[in-house]
Amino acid sequence: MSASLFDDFTPVTAKQWKQKIQFDLKGADYNDTLVWTSNEGIQVKPFYHSEDLSGTIVIPETKSSQFKVCETIFVDDVTIANKIALKAISSGVECLKFIIPTDKISSKNLLNHIDLEDTTVYFEPLFLNPEFINNTLPNNIRINTDIIGNLAKSGNWFSNLKDDFSKFEDCLKTTGSLAIHADLYQNAGANIIQQLAYALAHLNEYFNHIESSNPEKANSNIHIVLNVAIGSNYFFEIAKLRALRLLFETLQKEYDESYSLSVFASPSKRNKTIYDYNTNLLRSTTECMSAILGGADIINNLPYDCVFKKSNGFSSRIAKNQLLILKHESYFNVVNNPSDGSYYIETLTKELAEKALALFKDIEKNGGFLKQLKEGTIQRKIKESAAKEQAQVDTGSSTILGSNKHTNPNDKMKSDLEIYPFVKTEKRKTLIEPIIEKRLTEILEQERLKKE
Repeated sequence: MSASLFDDFTPVTAKQWKQKIQFDLKGADYNDTLVWTSNEGIQVKPFYHSEDLSGTIVIPETKSSQFKVCETIFVDDVTIANKIALKAISSGVECLKFIIPTDKISSKNLLNHIDLEDTTVYFEPLFLNPEFINNTLPNNIRINTDIIGNLAKSGNWFSNLKDDFSKFEDCLKTTGSLAIHADLYQNAGANIIQQLAYALAHLNEYFNHIESSNPEKANSNIHIVLNVAIGSNYFFEIAKLRALRLLFETLQKEYDESYSLSVFASPSKRNKTIYDYNTNLLRSTTECMSAILGGADIINNLPYDCVFKKSNGFSSRIAKNQLLILKHESYFNVVNNPSDGSYYIETLTKELAEKALALFKDIEKNGGFLKQLKEGTIQRKIKESAAKEQAQVDTGSSTILGSNKHTNPNDKMKSDLEIYPFVKTEKRKTLIEPIIEKRLTEILEQERLKKE
């Protein structure tokens, strides 16, 4: 029936659509008026057509309806953390991530009464100790071990390159999993192409090491947990996650080991604000929607006041509810991959993947990710991208509601700051220049706080 229905309509070409639009513009230039260029150098058109999809791209299959709602818990006190975890599970959370600051914690007490068959659990230790993992953790706990991510963020190895990789190998043998913290690049200001290319190059350093140190292929089906931050460019972020899977599949085919991927997504911190902070609810909701439609496996929402307040039950519950409403009341749990077939998103996916792959190849041609980190090339490129984005906010060409547009002069925040919301500078010796996360509204906020 559908075939005969569409046969009744004469096909319209992209050229015909463009001519119609040009006529309606009444002399205004089509490109100057309707085509804009993103920070990634991609020209975005006012409409997309099947003709834009030159060639076919095959995105690895995902089931966006099956994404898991996650809560992250910092383990300062084991008993309190366990209570928070059990309450989160009873509230609808399907996944937990525990940030572990020390190897002195009791994993048995932390996981007390948590059914590991029904709840996916991740441990993210802020240290590198294979004995903690080998001796204390159940086998079905996934460990977010990322020694390269620690180097990029802190500027130093946990110990040194040789020892870190040796301990990393021990952890990998036990857990069969590793993490890539690519969210660092987005939160520091990298554009989407850089985020994709740096994540791929970051991952490739591990692939190279695993294959060279394990010629007998003792590891089977190594699981990659790829952490990403989702920004506010709605359709671009959907395409980013789709391109990420495409690039992962392209890279892993070059290696002999078997690898699987989970995408762990969180909203960006970069556009979150302390003034008019309730607007953060809108930002994180659309970012979570991008994560769902892009095919993220696990989504961890940020509390709307996390920039300036300590963790608290109210905002944590709101963060969970945002995801639960999207999943169970907005019907995101009954439709798989609704972005498939969108000419716009398919075209963006293809362009982002192609540009990111070209940048990845350039990184590998020039010695690889670790070499470029050591030389400061990666840091310099991210700072250049961040400065460009910052200038757009400072000049008002990019809007952050409540901060550089439609501000409320009566909004006072000085007495509400429970944690320091700005970049902290600490003079210390580092092996490389660390990649620093920074929010876009920090300077504006500091100026406003001075005037309160």
